[in-house]
Amino acid sequence: MSAARITDPASPRAISCHPADGVGIALADLAAGETIRLGEARVGLRQSIPKGHKFALRPHALGEAVRRYGEAIGRATAPIAPGEHVHTHNLVTALAGERRYSDSGARGTGPAAASLGTWRGYPCADGRFATRNEIWLLPTVGCVAPLAEMAAREASLRHAGRIDAIAGFGHPHGCSQLGDDLAGTRAALAALCDNPNAGGVVLIGLGCESNQLDALIACVPERSRAKLRVLRAQDAGDELAEVMALVDDLVDELAARQRREAPAAALTVGLKCGGSDAFSGLTANPLLGRFSERLAASGGQVILTEIPEIFGAEDALLVRAASHEVFEAAGALINRFKRHYLDLGLPVSENPSPGNIAGGITTLEEKSLGAVQKAGAVPLADVIFYGETVSRPGLTLLEAPGNDAVSSTALAAAGAGLILFTTGRGTPLGFPVPTVKVASNSALAEAKPGWIDFDAGVAAGGDADAVLDAFSDRLLAIASGEPTAAERSGQRVIALWKRGVTL
Repeated sequence: MSAARITDPASPRAISCHPADGVGIALADLAAGETIRLGEARVGLRQSIPKGHKFALRPHALGEAVRRYGEAIGRATAPIAPGEHVHTHNLVTALAGERRYSDSGARGTGPAAASLGTWRGYPCADGRFATRNEIWLLPTVGCVAPLAEMAAREASLRHAGRIDAIAGFGHPHGCSQLGDDLAGTRAALAALCDNPNAGGVVLIGLGCESNQLDALIACVPERSRAKLRVLRAQDAGDELAEVMALVDDLVDELAARQRREAPAAALTVGLKCGGSDAFSGLTANPLLGRFSERLAASGGQVILTEIPEIFGAEDALLVRAASHEVFEAAGALINRFKRHYLDLGLPVSENPSPGNIAGGITTLEEKSLGAVQKAGAVPLADVIFYGETVSRPGLTLLEAPGNDAVSSTALAAAGAGLILFTTGRGTPLGFPVPTVKVASNSALAEAKPGWIDFDAGVAAGGDADAVLDAFSDRLLAIASGEPTAAERSGQRVIALWKRGVTL
């Protein structure tokens, strides 16, 4: 899957990902009758092929596996001749349900990769480093979410320039929840309190909600409890004034903090893709993979999630498990997600999205094989549940769904100081920690400079090492304080994973 890509020697108009592939990818709109050469294949196009879409490099029989990235991405629903468009009209998923995974026992050490340089972060009392010095206002329940957001806006104006930001993160949950569902909300909020970027946290409760403040505080790791300030709105006089006073005190405490040099080993990044297109697996996701290899080689931490977008690419991830215990935990997590779909009478392959399909992605296998490239070939060191915090260097697999806001919030709760977010379709949305939007194609980067932080489209046929160096430098600059597009526009939200009944 990681073999060198093959391009059209006549012009950079098409590419294939692996010598075993049966399809090529159009790098530009291709016309019917045009001849494309990829390696030893010479193909005359039978139809026009939209940019990002696939065309057959060889004949495929009915039911035959179609390969991209060197792996099967589905099966042909009709005979496919060389030069024909390959998409939803003649290719379907082969995914069914749970699988029994077999551990080969091979334990790799990961690829050789250059180490990253240092960055400038805020030192924390517990030895970690933060990429930002901020105050977060977190409501226990949706009833006081507008209070948290309003207080944050007023405090931001009052204290402009004294710290990096004051942010209020509303959500609609925290009441009418039971059992594991309520526990998940509480665990995620407690873990957000523990993120190093939250130099101070104001927890705002209502008073009568299911998610009681005392129970929530008890879930916050001991190392982060000293930075908490608490208010129960039903017990307060002027609740807004009291929240503002708590924020004022925290700003006075945090304003003197200064950045200092930090090693790459002190950096934790979360990996995310949203609005993928056919170029995501060619440019942006492999770029994140090579950066992940550099960060892991430097002793840093990388977090991968979006479990349903691993379906169909499990083997590429599981083969890198650092131990049998990690292999078993990862396989069980993937099957647990599949079982949830099946118990609800839903197919595990109900993906890609309409935007993915319009961009050229046909099946979930194809999407997943592109998505897992975000972690490169870093060995899988650990598996953690939703609301837990990363604790080991290298790659950690985090339990969370594929939804952009839910999974990105989970990455921040797990301790990410940056989220690296690849996209082929574009989105303005950002999350609690700096969210670096990486465009898979240059057209998106040019059209949406207010959304995009880095153009990975230049990697399609460019100098891959030079692009990686520029990307690494940009990420270290952002970790050191350079604002992202989402930070500049104030696009920052959280979304919690609601899994149970609502009373």
